[in-house]
Amino acid sequence: MNAILGYATPREALRWGAAVLRARRRRFAATVALFLAASSAGLVGPQLLGVIVDEVASGGRSVARIDVLAALFLAALLVAAWLRRAARWRAGALGEDLLAANRTQLVDRALALPLGRVEAVGTGALLSRATTDLDRVDSALRQGLPEVVTAAVTVVLTVVAMVLTSPLLALALLVAVPTVVLPTRWLWRRLPRAMERMLDAWAVLASRAHESSTGARTLDALGRVPARRAGDHRALDDGVDRERDLRALHVRWTPWLELSHVLPVAATLLIGAVAYTEGLASLGTVTTMVVYTQALAAPLDTALWWVEDLMVATVALRRVLGVRVPDAAVVPSRDVPGETGLRVEDVHFAYREGRPVVRGVDLAVPPGERWALVGGSGAGKSTLARLIAGISVPDVGSVRVDGREVASLDDDTLRSEVLLLTQEHHVFTGTVRDNLLLPAGSFTDADLTRALAVVGLGAWLADLPDGLDAVVGAGARAVPATVAQQLALARVVLADPGTVVLDEATSLLDTDSAKRAERALDRVLRGRTVIAIAHRLHTAAAADRVVVMADGRIVEQGPPSELLAAGGEYARLVAAAA
Repeated sequence: MNAILGYATPREALRWGAAVLRARRRRFAATVALFLAASSAGLVGPQLLGVIVDEVASGGRSVARIDVLAALFLAALLVAAWLRRAARWRAGALGEDLLAANRTQLVDRALALPLGRVEAVGTGALLSRATTDLDRVDSALRQGLPEVVTAAVTVVLTVVAMVLTSPLLALALLVAVPTVVLPTRWLWRRLPRAMERMLDAWAVLASRAHESSTGARTLDALGRVPARRAGDHRALDDGVDRERDLRALHVRWTPWLELSHVLPVAATLLIGAVAYTEGLASLGTVTTMVVYTQALAAPLDTALWWVEDLMVATVALRRVLGVRVPDAAVVPSRDVPGETGLRVEDVHFAYREGRPVVRGVDLAVPPGERWALVGGSGAGKSTLARLIAGISVPDVGSVRVDGREVASLDDDTLRSEVLLLTQEHHVFTGTVRDNLLLPAGSFTDADLTRALAVVGLGAWLADLPDGLDAVVGAGARAVPATVAQQLALARVVLADPGTVVLDEATSLLDTDSAKRAERALDRVLRGRTVIAIAHRLHTAAAADRVVVMADGRIVEQGPPSELLAAGGEYARLVAAAA
């Protein structure tokens, strides 16, 4: 799954972040300025506290001066708290904006993916990146980034203030270097790979859960529920194991972090005691430095823990950015000017290397004829249909429509030439007009109404209170399966392709509905070139020509009556079906 979608590189993720921040540089600069102001205001309190201690220690009896210093100390705390709150609010708003941009770009990239790539990846894989991974990015942008920026600025400015206040006592911070830098460096070198394994494992589980729920009826009908459930449990166990691997790294790192909080305070008190005894530092200075040292613990903890979340979010962002349109494959030009109809020449195709599904297929379908593909399960019928429709590209050979190589056509041009109609017809939540305007092109309401009339939905449209503006789909007006299929046919009318590939488009309907839909289908397909995959052999009887496939090859073809009379593979299939 991930080999198909892949990851964006860390550099690409950084470039994305830099690009979106550049587009919002004023808001970003204002947010950073607020963080700096909040951290600077937070440094005033310990300095005032040190002055108060010195004032009291020197025997100062000016209660008014001490009161003023205490009031300033309280004011500094309030100002720092207000600035910190304002900075986090602005950072959260900026994060929401960045998240919205990422979601929009993900949808755009997903919609631009080639259909064959989407089908190879699976809905669950895309769903996990659009939900779980984006949620992680959301948390990091709205909460993690503000926390890390606040903590990092606070740590840097506090260290600078300590050095300026007393370089001698600031040396106590050096004892924390071995306990913070070295273990954290060890952790961060191992985190990215552990996070990738964890996210991949949870993505597999999300994908399986989605497929198990959507395919529940099929699994039940085939008696595969226990086996599927066992596989889902294995995916869950794998996700838990990968999560434990990540937490095991934390267990080994956390004690060093806790030790790094204690050692600098002890060292500051020790050096401070000696410095005070030798007259190198006042009691107020020692107090200020101890407060500064203790104050470093919380932001350092926050920074280090949230940095890990940001690393998880970075990996998740790389997964999200990995949903992108692949570089277009260079397809050799095999266009044949003046040629008409559909031509399939020496086509070979395999989903996996060494396992061919279509082997050396040749077809020449004249314009306007209806051909049926028949054969046993796994014969290669659906794969050949995908190749004809341009969803997959042949490994070897050529598929042409009216002399143009199908694989070299852009999506809009391809869908106006060849259109695949399957048994699954989705009704999007929205107006009838929205559902009809999916094909590329400019259509008037009259065009839409005429298309609905062609497929037999004229009366249905007239009964809708809002006509084309009526909202249908999930959570709105329910659409029967027959109407959903007819809406799909109306889109075919609007797209007006010269060639239509049918993958048993009415097989999921009941008998009466199927008959009505097939009558509408006959009206829509009149005059078009049709390649129909016939799982139910009686539908092949009306075809101009039947193509029988077995093991990826064409073993027989001809008019259905002649094939029946010949007593070959087609006749055996019909007899077996009867």
